[in-house]
Amino acid sequence: MFRKGLLNYIFSMTSPFKFKQFTVNQDRCAMKIGTDGVLLGAWASVQNKPFSILDIGTGTGIIALQLGQRTQAQLIDALEVDENAYEQCVENFENSPWSDRLFCYHAALEEFVEEIDDRYDLIVSNPPFYCEDYKSNDKIRDIARFNDSLPFKELIDSVSVLLSAEGIFATIIPKKEEKHFIALASKVNLFPNRVCRIRGSATSEEKRSLLEFSFNKTKIKVEELTIEIARHEYTEAYKNLVEDFYLKM
Repeated sequence: MFRKGLLNYIFSMTSPFKFKQFTVNQDRCAMKIGTDGVLLGAWASVQNKPFSILDIGTGTGIIALQLGQRTQAQLIDALEVDENAYEQCVENFENSPWSDRLFCYHAALEEFVEEIDDRYDLIVSNPPFYCEDYKSNDKIRDIARFNDSLPFKELIDSVSVLLSAEGIFATIIPKKEEKHFIALASKVNLFPNRVCRIRGSATSEEKRSLLEFSFNKTKIKVEELTIEIARHEYTEAYKNLVEDFYLKM
């Protein structure tokens, strides 16, 4: 199990979260900023210098904001179905240094796919993935967290339509879902190019998988990342990955 404070850590539940180059308000979002999203925003490859980026299920907008910092992409779109999260994401985008390149749509993914003709060079998503039977009494939080609000198959099928021919799709999911997710992606000719398995500490099991796909079948680059050596003592690999974002890193 991850100790509290690692991958399941949620940052500053109501207060604005300050990064080095931007601030994220999150008091109206069901899902707060967590390690998963920051990891994906830092890890997703931008080596192909994407012109256009799409963040599916953006929430606070954190991943899109990270990619605004990391790239010169002229079009960074985000998609959010929850009204409160959408409004807060728009606010976060408008207050960022990259407000002229960031835009959030208030729509469901199915609707978006039907109406948008654009193809994106990079698509990212930190999808809802708690698919256990348990639900809380907070309907909005459940929508944000549970797989049935955005099934993996719907996500993958939509990405296969929205991704450009040479584009990249990056996501983060539970490690236990990795094989299933890759199998679903292969059915629409999306192939894994990079896999990074995440553990909280050297003695904990791998809990997350960062996955990167494209339409090009290549030898898979497999990586591992451990976050902490001890409580609040981070590994060099983790610090190198996220140090451009966190104030205290």
